[in-house]
Amino acid sequence: MRILITGSSGQIGTNAALALQARGDEVQGIDSRPNTWTDKVPTELADIGRLPVGELPVQGKFDVVVHLAAHAKVFELVEHPERALANMTMCFNVLEYCRRTRTPLIFGSSREVYGDIHRHITEESQADFVVAESPYSASKIAGEAFIYSYFECYDLPHLVFRFSNVYGRYDCDLDRMERVIPLFIRKINEEQPITLFGREKVLDFTYVDDCVDGVLKGINALIAGRIHRETINLAFGQGSTLDDVVNLIALALGKQANVDYHPTRAGEVTRYVADIGKARKLLGYSPSTPLTAGIPAAIRWQRESGRL
Repeated sequence: MRILITGSSGQIGTNAALALQARGDEVQGIDSRPNTWTDKVPTELADIGRLPVGELPVQGKFDVVVHLAAHAKVFELVEHPERALANMTMCFNVLEYCRRTRTPLIFGSSREVYGDIHRHITEESQADFVVAESPYSASKIAGEAFIYSYFECYDLPHLVFRFSNVYGRYDCDLDRMERVIPLFIRKINEEQPITLFGREKVLDFTYVDDCVDGVLKGINALIAGRIHRETINLAFGQGSTLDDVVNLIALALGKQANVDYHPTRAGEVTRYVADIGKARKLLGYSPSTPLTAGIPAAIRWQRESGRL
């Protein structure tokens, strides 16, 4: 298969590209920045939000486009809402490319579309699109809405994945964006104080290998025609507090965590646990890495890569 990945220099994009290549697929990446993790993924450097509508700097036909390119980090988009608008523009341009070339699309959405909820489990149809908690969640809601409309109007096959707190290999790019788990690992290891925003948060942390396994299963199902228009949660399916994360990191490092607690910041979700029944049923998805195993694996990778 020949697969185009936007955001191919990011965490999920890099891991997915390497996994696809390992099984024999041809991968072409597009990203606004070079891949700092590997030189194995052919990458066209381009800001797809600034390209002519529907035009991407690639040649030939692809079996599927995996659109992962986006400005992330919820609170940063609260501070810089124009980045949310860029997310919508990128999604629209990719959609137009897929419509014109008749290429199925996989879209990397987020659990943020559910908003700040207090149910124990979240099922895909329960996302509330009336109220967006942040510009980031609004950009993902808008992306999903565009995609659903393109199926109705143009019969464009698609699969929307709602990711949830993906962590692990290739997630500590200090020059771009330091995510919470590698940040906590680095600071606890260096015996620096850490700031925890929202002690009450319960979130669903997904180890990157489980996430990529789901993405590859989705690619197979979409290309084979077993899926035409689905939205699927991709997570571990269990909730953990940020205190749980801190304690597991401290235990694995043999350190004492020095934590400064602050209220949750504007736009951040305080509770999300995914219902992954649909992913299990349609894709045979079966995540195998709980936080107790994923945290030590993430620490090992940071050490082996020289980032700890």
